[in-house]
Amino acid sequence: MKWKLPTNKFVFPKTGPRTRRLMLSSVLLAGVFGFAIRQPNDGPASPPQPATGPGGSEYSHTEVIIRDSASETDGYWLFEPASPKPDSAHVIVFMHGYGALNPMAYGGWIKHLVRKGNIVIYPRFQRDMLLTPTEQFPANAAKGIRDALQALKTGDHVRPIDGPLIMIGHSYGAATAAYLSVKYKQYGIPQPKGLLLCAPGTGPMNGAKLDDYRNMPADTKLLIVNSNDDHVVKENFQRTIFNTAINTPTRNFLKLYADEYGTPAVKAHHNACYSLDESLDCGIRNPTIYRSYMVGQTNAVDYYGFWKWGDALIDCVRAGENCEFVFGNTAEQKSLGNWADGKKIKELEVWVP
Repeated sequence: MKWKLPTNKFVFPKTGPRTRRLMLSSVLLAGVFGFAIRQPNDGPASPPQPATGPGGSEYSHTEVIIRDSASETDGYWLFEPASPKPDSAHVIVFMHGYGALNPMAYGGWIKHLVRKGNIVIYPRFQRDMLLTPTEQFPANAAKGIRDALQALKTGDHVRPIDGPLIMIGHSYGAATAAYLSVKYKQYGIPQPKGLLLCAPGTGPMNGAKLDDYRNMPADTKLLIVNSNDDHVVKENFQRTIFNTAINTPTRNFLKLYADEYGTPAVKAHHNACYSLDESLDCGIRNPTIYRSYMVGQTNAVDYYGFWKWGDALIDCVRAGENCEFVFGNTAEQKSLGNWADGKKIKELEVWVP
């Protein structure tokens, strides 16, 4: 795996001592709560990754090539499949949460997508956690996407297939993905035909946020995942996306619940989709990245949840296959598998139009 470490590691900006203390306190609190989240219990083991199907370990490639073009605020990281290297591949845009400027926070998921044969573009879209106005997120992300698509057509890159674009987003990245799915023409990017929005939200900020999403195209396939124990963003905004995207008939709203019965427990917090993998570490550190060290597990909620829904959305959009794993209030969609003793992990609740 190739990696060029950037020079822009996290440093605190010039602020007063009180601000620095508050920032450091937030890191410490995140660490305390994060360690509590990671403590195992004595219950039966969670299910391993399935061998086949959406979320499964049936991979076409063994290597991930990483290209770092993220030194600028509107830069990007590229992840391309190799061993064997394909001539071309479909493209997925992965939109990070607020401050998640190090792809390793979602590293397990990104590697899963790439080893399945996809190119992943990871736009940066913010300089740090303080200085980039959220109103600039869509323009920065769109430039990163455009530049990445152009770069893929040159040199020794895997060539991008000019096909349906899929966007996966978390938190503020999910909110920005929803915004761009409505305004993609204005920002000069391909239409996102599939959207997986994990805990979308903007907190107290209003950048990349619409009053309604009725102008989302009718042929977009939309899945929103809400975490029941999310204390970072509001469900109201997520419901606004779902309830106002009235011209987008293929849309579902999922609610993830915690299940403490087995080990590792299934958690339903804001960062449930984190899947920490240090092999994708670009060197950037900030409170968000420190948090990912505490809660970024890879377990059943990934294999039978986020990764499954992502894979199935890709198949559904591109080929009309495996749609039952991502839409329709089906058993395949709601199931997170079984604990080692055969008991079902708590299923998701589903809303359909």
